[in-house]
Amino acid sequence: MQLHDLTPSAGSTHKRKRVGRGNSSGTGTYSGRGQNGQGSRSGGTKGAGFEGGQTPLAMRLPKLPGFKNPRRVEFTAVNVSRLEEKFEDGAVVDGASLVAAGIIKKEFEPVKVLGDGDITKKLTVKVDKVSASAKAKIEAAGGKVEFPC
Repeated sequence: MQLHDLTPSAGSTHKRKRVGRGNSSGTGTYSGRGQNGQGSRSGGTKGAGFEGGQTPLAMRLPKLPGFKNPRRVEFTAVNVSRLEEKFEDGAVVDGASLVAAGIIKKEFEPVKVLGDGDITKKLTVKVDKVSASAKAKIEAAGGKVEFPC
């Protein structure tokens, strides 16, 4: 078998329909468009999404209320109880140590420490945000809060 012997399977290919090439071709005169009406005219179709004159779906759906800030920063919340169970006394809590402890996934994602739970260990916390209650609990335990930025 040679490359020039290869042919498509029977019935798998079709000739292109050439319309408007005379009556003997079978698609002359009206070129398969019928006589009058919308379909016989050039450009004679409704647009995408046209639903036969009823109000289109895109106009029936409600608009979203309010405003979504594209610059909103989502903080990963970490409670002091979680710091208590994952860190030793005197440890420094920052992005790298939180990743190493398995609390967050990426070192540079914004983190906020929240005050849920109790803490007894002296920790140095260096994260983006700390709630007032968490700061009070960390400092009461002998630790300190430093902001890296």
